[in-house]
Amino acid sequence: MQPFDRPEHFVNAAREMADAGRPVLARLLAEEAADRTPDPDTARQILAEFPGRSLRQEN
Repeated sequence: MQPFDRPEHFVNAAREMADAGRPVLARLLAEEAADRTPDPDTARQILAEFPGRSLRQEN
């Protein structure tokens, strides 16, 4: 099994969840992808593809 730790892995999973009608999970995965993306412009593009407010619970 390949590791699931790169931004593109999370983006691909987010797209799958969006296609499956699971927008909240898609947004959470997109946020994780954006967090793992070193380029701020790319991170903004990722989040723009999955609009909505953050649903993360920060401690």
